[in-house]
Amino acid sequence: MLLPTDLLGAWDLRRTVDDRLAGVRGHVTGTTTLTAVGPDEVRWDEAGTMVLDGRTTPVSRTLVVRRNADGGPDAWTVHFADGRVFHDWVWGATVAHACSPDDYRGTVDGDERRWTVRWQAHGPSKDYRLDSVLTRPPA
Repeated sequence: MLLPTDLLGAWDLRRTVDDRLAGVRGHVTGTTTLTAVGPDEVRWDEAGTMVLDGRTTPVSRTLVVRRNADGGPDAWTVHFADGRVFHDWVWGATVAHACSPDDYRGTVDGDERRWTVRWQAHGPSKDYRLDSVLTRPPA
């Protein structure tokens, strides 16, 4: 099991987007950087370019991964930049993000050189899959 602190540094980001509801596929290329803010917090910044349905758009987001005070040294939770909880950091297992009425299921897995983040969303207004592959850039 890898912790957010095991993945610090810069990563090349490649994400495929399959929006089945809209009937479009696309991709994101860019970078992801994980930075220790303190012993119990890692900042997760993404920036890149999305190509979807013939349009090219710059994209970015920031997440914060925090160690859970009452869950032991290996218990972490991913938060949106505004502080809302996104999901538990559980390496190699499926996690859920509660956002009714849609259902979100995700998995974070891999190793110190290549890891993946996969999300599927299903619901009345969403039906998509995001597959992200993060690799260390060449030295």
